[in-house]
Amino acid sequence: MQKDEDVAYIKKYMKKEKWEEAFIRLERGEPVQYIVGNVEFYGNTIFVDKNVLIPRFETEELVYRTLKYNNQYLNKDVFIVDIGTGSGAIAIALKKELPNCCVDAVDISKKALEVAKKNATYNKVNIDFYEGNLLEPLNKKYDILISNPPYIDKDEEIMDIVKNYEPHIALYAAHQGLFCYEQILKDAHRILNKKNMIAFEIGYKQGVKIKKIARQYFPKADIWVEKDLSNRDRFVFILNK
Repeated sequence: MQKDEDVAYIKKYMKKEKWEEAFIRLERGEPVQYIVGNVEFYGNTIFVDKNVLIPRFETEELVYRTLKYNNQYLNKDVFIVDIGTGSGAIAIALKKELPNCCVDAVDISKKALEVAKKNATYNKVNIDFYEGNLLEPLNKKYDILISNPPYIDKDEEIMDIVKNYEPHIALYAAHQGLFCYEQILKDAHRILNKKNMIAFEIGYKQGVKIKKIARQYFPKADIWVEKDLSNRDRFVFILNK
């Protein structure tokens, strides 16, 4: 069934003369999004290639929930930073939905940032991009920190289509996949305003551990884990009122 959908996707977005080559690549196991070169994310066309992770529908949920809680708790034109932006999908979606907000985005990969900048230009949004490791290149203050960082343990088994084609720098992290969360939370005070929100996408087994790490650095915050549409732990929110 998925293969039929992938074929239809190719026929929709690619010229007919390129179908044969595309179908060969599909048979080899390459993700259809890389073959076509784009994916729809939160109503926006996002270009993708081997240098960036393919945005998933779970990440659309992260954007939706972040917008909801911003409206509920912060309710202002906020300053937002997206850590590990990859294709820029999260940053672009937030900027489109909150056009009066300032949005910055960070990635350690120069090639990923090239894709993200292309996407920002195509989607006609103004985002400042920074090259560097997690929070290191930042010297501003933000109201919302959002991140879908690498969170797969290096010993964890994942699907071949992901392992063989998507960039490992965007997939794997040390400390049982928790390294990026640890580093972000350790340093987050430096770049956050007093009233702030942190929004994470997480691995489905990591909720309890990340909540514990967050409590260490934000002992007075409201911290909670939410499930995705598959009923798996997928998001952590940290609210400092």
